[in-house]
Amino acid sequence: MHQGFTLWFTGLSGAGKSTLTTLLHEEFKRRGYKVEVLDGDVVRTNLSKGLSFSKDDRDVNVRRIGFVCDLLSRNGVIAISAAISPYESVRQECRALVESHGTAFVEVYARCSLDELVRRDVKGLYKKALAGEIEHFTGVSDPYEEPANPDVLVESDKETPETSVHRILAHLEERGLIDRA
Repeated sequence: MHQGFTLWFTGLSGAGKSTLTTLLHEEFKRRGYKVEVLDGDVVRTNLSKGLSFSKDDRDVNVRRIGFVCDLLSRNGVIAISAAISPYESVRQECRALVESHGTAFVEVYARCSLDELVRRDVKGLYKKALAGEIEHFTGVSDPYEEPANPDVLVESDKETPETSVHRILAHLEERGLIDRA
């Protein structure tokens, strides 16, 4: 048996949030835990359809993700959010909401250099954004506020996904949120 909590990934597009989320989801399922993933792209398509990429609409989108994470985690589910969530103040609002119901909020910052993000970008979105062809691209033409004090920092351009997952699991075990493997 495990308790519910929110595992909140933040980081730029291509920094490894989805990769790490997939690996953790598989590990939690293997352990028999109840887990749900709120992927930023999937949420935009379903829960936040019609929102633009303005600051106000990005904030609404992140608050919606936080609301769903809160509902899931206080009902015994591990809720994993994998969205850019670019603004510190809104991430902190989501933390406060989740923690107000007595459940843990664990922020994981997937940090990656811009050079590596450009190299990884198979769609060429960073190159287009850097050339001014895409407006409101987080980390290029729109701001991304790095977390002031993430619970876990993973550097996806310096460590393997498996190393990052191991460090995240170790943090969760140390906090008593999951059983030691």
